[in-house]
Amino acid sequence: MFVSLFCTLKRVSNDVKKWRPAGADRGFTFLHYNLTIAYHRTNLLARYGRWSANGNGGKLEALGYKEGYRVDVDVPESTWEKAPSFHDILIFNTGHWWWAPSKFDPVKSPLLFFEKGLPVIPPITPDLGLDKVLNHVIRFVEKTMRPDAIKLFRTQSPRHFEGGDWDQGGSCQRLQPLLPEQVENLFSLKNNGMNVETRLVNQHIYNALKGSNVHILDITRMSEFRADAHPSTAGGKKHDDCMHWCLPGVTDTWNDLFVTHLNSLKI
Repeated sequence: MFVSLFCTLKRVSNDVKKWRPAGADRGFTFLHYNLTIAYHRTNLLARYGRWSANGNGGKLEALGYKEGYRVDVDVPESTWEKAPSFHDILIFNTGHWWWAPSKFDPVKSPLLFFEKGLPVIPPITPDLGLDKVLNHVIRFVEKTMRPDAIKLFRTQSPRHFEGGDWDQGGSCQRLQPLLPEQVENLFSLKNNGMNVETRLVNQHIYNALKGSNVHILDITRMSEFRADAHPSTAGGKKHDDCMHWCLPGVTDTWNDLFVTHLNSLKI
């Protein structure tokens, strides 16, 4: 989405220089318009890192935990913690890493959640940890951004693996968009399809945002149909890339929705 937005803006003005706000992975300033856009990479929104058992023992050690990933649910990741005080518009998203056993093995390297510097006991599952992180993120953003700033949360970008996950021989070889019944086979919660985490994450996002002043940018439903729009075997990976998107393509439409949403707001 960020690359698509940059390409679109560059068609209007070539007077641009690379410049990254604090914590940003990438950033550009369009000098003529005094407009800066930036991409702040964050996997879980909250600060996280490797955790190993302490030789002196502790509550997690007493439960048999030896290693994992510590997630401080109430501490924003440093890559974006200063973004609310700089940007006039923020678009958040998270999701894929929360349901990623290849990243966070629930047995060998589980996510271990901490709050106020202490482990959450009894330990909670990733879906409950996501709820805690989202609630803290919303409170942090509402506290640190100006009241007239625009805050959006982009819903989950769907993957389209069929026949297995990315590390299990899954592929996306379709040449046409999916039919409605095919979409349900892949994403339905009832069917527990291969890519079910898309709608699971969205449920948590919608519940967390209730009563907040964070707007939802819903790109999921329209994108679920586009199984034909991924790099697939042309993605330069050892496996089919059924998660990222080709450009030009679907993410251009996400930005069209973004602009339409901005125009609908009373600023």
